[in-house]
Amino acid sequence: MLTKIGSKFTDLFQKYMPSAFVFALILTLVAAISAFVFVGSSPEAILSAWYNGFFDLLSFGMQIVLIIVTGYSIALSPTIKKGIDKLTIYIKTPIQVYFFVIAIGTLLCLVSFGWIVITCVLARELAMRVKGVNYPFLIACTYFSFGGWVSGLSSSIPLLLNTEDNFLIKAGVLDATIDTSFTLGSILNLSMIVLFVLVAPVLFLMFIPKQTEGKELKDMLKSSNQAKETSIKDEADSFKLPIKAISDTLNNTVLLPILVVTMGFSFIVLHFKNNGFDLNFNIMIFIFLMIGLLLHKTPMRYSIAMQRASSNISGILFQYPFYAGIMGIMLYTDVGKNLAEGLISVMTIDTYPFFAYMTGGIVNFAIPSAGGEFAVVGPSIIEAVKGIGVGLPQAEITEMISRASLAVAYGESLSNMLQPFFILLVLPVMGAGVKLQARDIMGYLVLPFMIFFILQALMVLYIPI
Repeated sequence: MLTKIGSKFTDLFQKYMPSAFVFALILTLVAAISAFVFVGSSPEAILSAWYNGFFDLLSFGMQIVLIIVTGYSIALSPTIKKGIDKLTIYIKTPIQVYFFVIAIGTLLCLVSFGWIVITCVLARELAMRVKGVNYPFLIACTYFSFGGWVSGLSSSIPLLLNTEDNFLIKAGVLDATIDTSFTLGSILNLSMIVLFVLVAPVLFLMFIPKQTEGKELKDMLKSSNQAKETSIKDEADSFKLPIKAISDTLNNTVLLPILVVTMGFSFIVLHFKNNGFDLNFNIMIFIFLMIGLLLHKTPMRYSIAMQRASSNISGILFQYPFYAGIMGIMLYTDVGKNLAEGLISVMTIDTYPFFAYMTGGIVNFAIPSAGGEFAVVGPSIIEAVKGIGVGLPQAEITEMISRASLAVAYGESLSNMLQPFFILLVLPVMGAGVKLQARDIMGYLVLPFMIFFILQALMVLYIPI
């Protein structure tokens, strides 16, 4: 029965859900009209806010592109392919593929949400090797595993709260930083990790679609008439001149990459020695670059791998600015702030975590960035929690703020399952060579979203910090 319901949602999404870009255009108009109708902003102010926000995610968008390209290029190396070949000895059925991809994907994203790229490559390779895998459903499994990042080491909001002189402290909203023991190390957050690592894989097994005809990756690639690619090594050799040439020697040398990689890993060691386990976006990209260069051995092979890895990222390049423009309208016209204040106006000491959770989920549709969203709604939520907790010991207020902040983060992350912004992380890798859009994937996520919404709402309300 659950499988049939899931199929119905999939059919509805395929019929009615537009592409991620059209979704962004519609949200742009909704945000602009909301600023005019509910906030009273002038058309000129709305247009200025839209334009000012348009380029706020440029650096973030470039980081996302580099995470995808550098991560994908690593997966194209012979070493990784051999490792996947060995892995497939133990994973032989579609059920094992779905379960394994969600569990491993969650664990990888707990380290960094950029590691979703590794899960994408692994899932795609397993789909090529294991017969009977419904590929759109597997993409949905991969994307759902991404949701675990919010409880991990790269979770934006807990890291922000523990950052010295963050914008909340400068604005007087907080008096001091909040240690990650109240957030990432809390019982609530550890329970959320268990939910994603153990419960999510089992949950998805209940929704496995019966239909696989025409849905396997090999079938989709055949229908696209995709020519078989030559190996990276063979392509690199094809560029060589028929005579001995210094240029070919330099292009195919192993010495230069070894020297540069030695420099790179020396810095990586220094970085973690001086900064502790600071696994930010920039150091992740740098690590991926060095690993990729090492695994591909020569400059020519690495260049070809990067070219192949870059072939399907156009969606990110032109869509991120439009989502940033939506964020600009929400931020600079106070639409986001007013929306948050409306939701938290009904908070009580018993219900504030739920409304914080709802706020995170709703605002995420217009500001699909945890850090950007918390910049808009965070101050209002924290001030509301402080007002509710007047007269309580400071330790309890800190716990309340931590719970509310985590609730915003969980709501933001879960609503990504209905918001196609971050599926742009997945489709460049898993959608290469096949005709798939967000509408083909996200219908499979509706029932898991509903179940997780109920579970997470109960957890933020009742599990202790």
